[in-house]
Amino acid sequence: MPDSRVRCSWAGSAPEYTAYHDDEWGRPLRGVTAMFERLSLEGFQSGLSWIVILRKRPAFRAAFAGFEPSAVAAFGEADVARLLADAGIVRNRLKIEATIANARAVLDLDTPLDELLWSFAPASHVPPATFADVPATSPESVAMAKELKRRGLRFVGPTTCYALMQAAGLVDDHVAECWLAAPQREPRAD
Repeated sequence: MPDSRVRCSWAGSAPEYTAYHDDEWGRPLRGVTAMFERLSLEGFQSGLSWIVILRKRPAFRAAFAGFEPSAVAAFGEADVARLLADAGIVRNRLKIEATIANARAVLDLDTPLDELLWSFAPASHVPPATFADVPATSPESVAMAKELKRRGLRFVGPTTCYALMQAAGLVDDHVAECWLAAPQREPRAD
């Protein structure tokens, strides 16, 4: 049932967007598995609408072993074939193979993935006044993409990294009139 809260303009076009906006987007995310999932899904979203990914997220989680990096890193050619046949997910060979390669790269990191990603959070960030003020990239997302690529990760360009930063709360891009915009953010009832 719709409520009277004012949200970021993109959040009202589908119930999945509203729930994602209100409960997840922009909230600080921690944990290697949680960040690996978000990073992977942002990579799969490249070139597609986020609603496609949201609607397929349960199937993605099932197909990719809950995005547990050690499980995904163990995937082989039979798993790639299985994933390419799974209509519940986005069946793009390059993105599937990148997710597996990224899991392997995550296991090789000398610092936990979430700590690495949070190291790129800007020291200060001014939330946008309007949706037109929301950038597609930032100096931090460019630096994050460069470092992730250096460490062997794929499908992690500056735009994907900025979307990850927004989604995982490294930046707060709730527009000024949104009920979740700081400082008027309402307390959550958990």
